[in-house]
Amino acid sequence: MADEALAKAGLHFDELNKIRVLEPEVQQQTTELKEECKDFVDKMSEFQSIVGTFIGMVDTVASEVEKEKMKAIGSRNLLKSITKQREAQQQQLQALITEKKMQLERLRVQYEHLQKEESEQNDFIEQFILQK
Repeated sequence: MADEALAKAGLHFDELNKIRVLEPEVQQQTTELKEECKDFVDKMSEFQSIVGTFIGMVDTVASEVEKEKMKAIGSRNLLKSITKQREAQQQQLQALITEKKMQLERLRVQYEHLQKEESEQNDFIEQFILQK
């Protein structure tokens, strides 16, 4: 009867016979909820730690990938410039070959002309010697 009167007033006794404002079942549910919340918070903290580590690793990998990407772009650009330089050098060499061929042809014609002139002079000298 006294327990019922206290229960109507919102007061209850626990297992240690202490007066409580909450009913024992509500107190137990509250304690369980508190423990579940603590477990949840601990798991969330662990999850955040794992996620932070993962993000750090991803950032590291991303920066390494970016470095390698820049190296690859640099290498590709260097290769293109070397190719263009070789093409330009090849064109210069082709022009030099053409110029040297023209010079060779000019010198050949000049040589033939000089041979013909020498031959004519030799003939003239022989005729001049024979006339005497």
